[in-house]
Amino acid sequence: MLFTYPLNIISILFHVLTISSLQTPLVAAHCPSCKAVPNTPSWPCPSAWAHLNASTGGRLLRPTPPGALCHPDQPAYNASACPALQAAWSTYDFHQRDPVSSMWNQFSNDTCLPVPGYPCSGDGYPVFVVNATDPKHVQFGVRFARDHNVRLVVKSTGHDYVGRSVASNSLSIWTHHLRGIRTHASYSPKHCNVLINHTAVTVGAGEDMISLYTHLDALNQTLIGGGGQTVSVGGYLTGGGHSLLSPRYGLAADQVLEMQLVTPTGELVTANECTNTDLFFAMRGGGGGTFGVMTSVTVRTYPTPNITNLSLTLASTDTASPRVWEMVSYVLSQFPSLAGSGVSGYSYLFNTIPNPLAPSSNTSVSGLVAAVVLQDAPSSDSLTSLFSPILSHINQNWPDVFVQTNVTTYPSFLSWYNEHYDTTETGLDTYIGSRLLDRAALTANLTASAEAFRRLSSGGVATAYLVSGPGVWNADPRGGTSAVLPAWRRAYVHSTVGVGFKPLNATARAEAVEKVDYLLQGLRRLAPGMGAYVNEATPYEPDWQHQFWGDNYDRLVEIKRKVDPDDVFWCHPCVGNERWREVDGRLCRV
Repeated sequence: MLFTYPLNIISILFHVLTISSLQTPLVAAHCPSCKAVPNTPSWPCPSAWAHLNASTGGRLLRPTPPGALCHPDQPAYNASACPALQAAWSTYDFHQRDPVSSMWNQFSNDTCLPVPGYPCSGDGYPVFVVNATDPKHVQFGVRFARDHNVRLVVKSTGHDYVGRSVASNSLSIWTHHLRGIRTHASYSPKHCNVLINHTAVTVGAGEDMISLYTHLDALNQTLIGGGGQTVSVGGYLTGGGHSLLSPRYGLAADQVLEMQLVTPTGELVTANECTNTDLFFAMRGGGGGTFGVMTSVTVRTYPTPNITNLSLTLASTDTASPRVWEMVSYVLSQFPSLAGSGVSGYSYLFNTIPNPLAPSSNTSVSGLVAAVVLQDAPSSDSLTSLFSPILSHINQNWPDVFVQTNVTTYPSFLSWYNEHYDTTETGLDTYIGSRLLDRAALTANLTASAEAFRRLSSGGVATAYLVSGPGVWNADPRGGTSAVLPAWRRAYVHSTVGVGFKPLNATARAEAVEKVDYLLQGLRRLAPGMGAYVNEATPYEPDWQHQFWGDNYDRLVEIKRKVDPDDVFWCHPCVGNERWREVDGRLCRV
């Protein structure tokens, strides 16, 4: 639930803060220069905020902390509404609709969880939010942050694994309501003397995946999009964007024909292969919250495929045996040949979980479950025939492994998606890590890969997503290239792992960071020259600059320095952020 203070109350509050701040000693001259924070003379005065509110047509919000309904010391306290908030907290939809909340609690430092007895304040969240419904609202917000030296963050739906979309002592641009969907039979980018004879769609940066898939399905089309319903176009695409359809058509960033964005100077510009080409390069894979705020984008669409889905379970009750991981390693070693045949899908590796095949048996299992698909297959037997020799090999070499398969066909991508979209729980304290894996990592040494995947899943459940293939390797993005990590062009698998921890526990948080690093070490040894997908990674990835962007990093820094010399945009882990660091909630120059 969203609460906002009327502007006259904002003015009164900031009048008091401004008076009290005059009694605060000035920072010593030798201290680093920092972004403005409340209760200091550098923070904008109430009239400045009032002017921003007027400029945006009353779109400036000062939201209450998201969990405040459950805290008696908060003005928004509502005991009868607290249970509903607690139930909604674990859903993506809640964090999408709230102007400041993100799906992982630690990025706001657990400052207001919906748990009575826990502390609650707005300290971990932006102080003000521009609820942008038009690009000009974004422009006003960016210019204000630049002119007043206020930290600026960008949030769309909060579906953010690395914490770029929330920060304390900041102004946030909320792009969730930048909407609109317009389809094209062909497309001619602005200022380009070229006609692209391909279907396309222009969408607002705040559009979410379920809205796009549903709209396009009515036209028998689809697009390269995310696995979660609330994933929005902006953050997904600027990180690269993988999909079940990527092995056929490429990454989401490969589909971009043109975009509109607000630059760090507050200018609304068009970027494509003919104009603002540096921004066009950087915004396709260079990461969100760094080079500007995307307001709309035009991407290719494709005829929606029919989907043949194979649900596969491979499980053993002998959870202590290394032979289980030999079997898993063998299955994953077949992914390169399967990708060559058009197969893609999502696999989950589990070390020890309650036996889903016999819930009342009080036993545990280890192994793999997967949903793998074939697009536009001639028959439902096409996918089964590809897996038949693999399953025969498992039966011969690991007879104790339980094998269960089920084949289902779907008439469109949307019909498949409606049964398989991401429904994992959110609203937790969790770090994830990831690694891209090439053919050598999957096939060269099955003993080493068995140990690497055993280690990876020792924290609970890990993944091995077969989301790269010929379409990614042979992609021809407009303009010839993009900022996507080059390792994607030879990867097959994007593998992830997550570690949860107790909130408000600094020791547990540090241990979770260390554990993610430990779990990934085997994959890093398997694929030392690959890297990680920036949108689904640990913000503590060693040498993150090159693990997320490879040889593109130096060029991206050059672009960052050119378009944003004053670092209006700053986040972590983000291109060119080395000149600043966070100190006790403040962002200060190094």
